[in-house]
Amino acid sequence: MNIREILLIFANPILWTAVTAWFAAQACKVVRELVVTGKLNLRALINLGGMPSSHTAFVTATAVAVGFQDGFASSAFAVGAVVTIIVMVDAAGVRRAAGNQAAAINMIVENLEAQGIALDKKLKELLGHTPAQVAAGAVLGAAAAVAAVCLGFIQSL
Repeated sequence: MNIREILLIFANPILWTAVTAWFAAQACKVVRELVVTGKLNLRALINLGGMPSSHTAFVTATAVAVGFQDGFASSAFAVGAVVTIIVMVDAAGVRRAAGNQAAAINMIVENLEAQGIALDKKLKELLGHTPAQVAAGAVLGAAAAVAAVCLGFIQSL
């Protein structure tokens, strides 16, 4: 693989569509926090969890963009759809359960610290997503792919 081929990765419209969907999802989190708290929190651009799911937006945008470009009956779309489903189930299931467990552990730590036992930092509790947050990410990702087609960045079959 030469440098030209490596640089062509950055010209891939499907990759840019996915990155745009991810960034839009993260930007929504910044705007939501600004509306709710009245404070601009740019750290929300890199936070996990919350509304909408940026991981879901990323993989949905990829799968739908591939579907438009290569056809929704293509093997590439099938792989993208399977990965999207895995990410969505993980976000609303496994990662959410891990967040709930972190919250329970943090309560135990607080109780121990109240008794004078010093422990390490708190665990991050906002890891996963509610089904609504995952659905919002999917809608955002699909919308990003449709927009990329409508704007001519991706050629549809």
